Formats: sequence, structure tokens, C-alpha cells
Amino acid sequence: MGYVDFILNLAGLLLWLNWRSIRFDPLAKRTPATLLGTLRPAAPRKLRRWHLLLVIAGLLVLRALFYWKIGTATGDTTSYLNLGVTAPGFRRDIFWQILAFSFLSFGLTLGIFYVGLLVLSVLKGPDPVHRLVKIPLGRVDGWPRWAKIILPFFATALFWWLATWLFSWLQILPPPVSMAHRFEQSLVIGLGSYLVWKFPLGALLVLHILGSYIYFGKHPFWNYVKLTAQELLRPLKKIPLRLGRVDFAPVLALALIFLAAELAGRALNILYLRLPF
Repeated sequence: MGYVDFILNLAGLLLWLNWRSIRFDPLAKRTPATLLGTLRPAAPRKLRRWHLLLVIAGLLVLRALFYWKIGTATGDTTSYLNLGVTAPGFRRDIFWQILAFSFLSFGLTLGIFYVGLLVLSVLKGPDPVHRLVKIPLGRVDGWPRWAKIILPFFATALFWWLATWLFSWLQILPPPVSMAHRFEQSLVIGLGSYLVWKFPLGALLVLHILGSYIYFGKHPFWNYVKLTAQELLRPLKKIPLRLGRVDFAPVLALALIFLAAELAGRALNILYLRLPF
């Protein structure tokens, strides 16, 4: 079911992005009045923005029904929500559990996508490519850099704080032993959100390395990659990492990012397991 989850979550994400960007589509705006009166297009009226949200909700409910039917027919099978340090299991033969999984799985995909966009917003590359980051984030893209850096932690911690009540009610996880325990869990889960940053940063550095030695033309995308990567590599600028025409700074940064993510992930796993239950 992992591939099915991935495909359906990706479809939901594309619908969500369409919902976020449709207001920027000039063709979606009403045709202005002319001397001959208001022109009305002969084509059928397009979907409104809230229609896309209904389609997403319908897709998630249908997925839950499909999983529920399979779970009822095959017995006690479980879908897991991978949150890094923990992975709550949702029984497919219990409809309310698998319905919660369907919506939370899509919410997790959406959260990973936005956390990845936030780090690109912090680096703030040049337009017009940066508009692809700005449109989904909306006003958040204009926030101060420090606010965008701490946002993943607080948003993820708040999500877990609220989710623990749902998990306890649905009997997915035992309730925390105290409010302090719930708070500690939220802190660890919130810190784990930063591990997502290794993927967009790693992809950015790999593209920068390719663009440094292969000429792909003068497309704005490659200018965006170059300038954004240079912003990321600024802390390594004072270290002599260039040998002839070869610059080892992107390779070193790539290694440091994934090493730090690996060590931080292990530390958070150990910390979470040591919390009292």
C-alpha cells in the first residue's frame, strides 16, 4: 500500500497546489466589460477554488473506504504514519482509524512539502523561479528569516500536541502519562521536522555541482540554482576549498548536511525512546 499512498498523496498535493495557484491565473478572472457589454465565454464555467478542496476531501474519503474494505476482508492489517521518531499504526478494519490515517497521511505530505519550501524561502533565490516558492507559501514568504526558521518546529510541535488527543480517542496510541510528557513528545517531534531540510538542500547542491561543470544554457532556473546555492555555501566561503578549477565547497556542504541529519535523527530517536511511558 505504500506506493498507493504515495501516488494518492501526490495527486492530492497537485490538486492543493492548483487550488493555491488558481487565483494567480489571469484566464480565471472575469473578462472585463467592453463597449459592447460584458463578454461571456461560451465554454462551461470553470471549477471554483473550493471545488478543488472538495475533490481532495473526496479523494481521501474514498481512499479510507478502499482501505477499510480491504482491511475488513483480509483481517487486521495496519497502515503506519511515519513521523521519523515514531510511526503510529492505524488498523484498516476500523473505519475511523483508517479515515484519520488517510487525512493525516496527506497532511504529512503537505507538511513535508511546505517545510521544504520554507528553507528555500529562507535562502530567497532570484525571481522569476522564486515565485514558484512564493505562490504556495503566500504571505509567509515575506516573513522575517528568523520566523521562517522556527516555524517548522512550532507548527510540527503543535500538530503533535493536538494529534495525541485524537490518537488517544481512537485508541491508536496510549495517552501521555502527563501534560509534561505530552509537551516533551511535542518538542522532540517538532525538532524532527528540520530533518526534512536535507532533501531540498541536497537537491540544490547536486544541481549546483552539475551546473558548474555542464552548460545547460541561460535558463533562469540555473541562475536560481547558482545564486541560491552560493547563499547556502556562504558559511564555507572563508575556508580554502578550491583546488585549481575544482570547488569542493558544495561536496563538503552536501556531506555535512546529511551527516548532521543522520546524527540528529539518531539522537532524536534515542531521546524519544527515553521519554517515560
